[in-house]
Amino acid sequence: MATTKQKYRRTSKGVRVGQKGLLDRIGVVERSIVRSDLPEYSAGDTVKVHARIKEGEKERIQIFEGIVIRKANRGVTRTFTVRKISHGVGVERIFMETSPKIAKLEVVQVGRVRRAKLYYLRGLEGKAARVEREVETLASAAASAAAKDKSSSSK
Repeated sequence: MATTKQKYRRTSKGVRVGQKGLLDRIGVVERSIVRSDLPEYSAGDTVKVHARIKEGEKERIQIFEGIVIRKANRGVTRTFTVRKISHGVGVERIFMETSPKIAKLEVVQVGRVRRAKLYYLRGLEGKAARVEREVETLASAAASAAAKDKSSSSK
């Protein structure tokens, strides 16, 4: 008769959890901590992070708007870095996605990039540091609609 490993072992210090049982428990805890209220975003997107800041006994919300230059890790330890230019100086801030200090996250614009980490933006200035946008402007949308109408009426 083959014996299988037990999940729990009794020792002099009490009941110990086996490796597999511990991993199962970590998975359950991790799923309960991960936030589902945040929208989908990726590197290159311009976001507004509403961060709770405590000053003395008062708490207020400060908005940090910038480009997401990286997303890192998985699960509970997931972080993302947002970069903005403030008074000519580049400012980067790292946020934990699971942190209760993030009140809200808004995606302002979706950027089209071909990399997961945009560290090269640190060395660029002005127009060179811009990221191509996914969103169509009203003027370009009207122009493309007019072109479609013109092509369909000529046929």
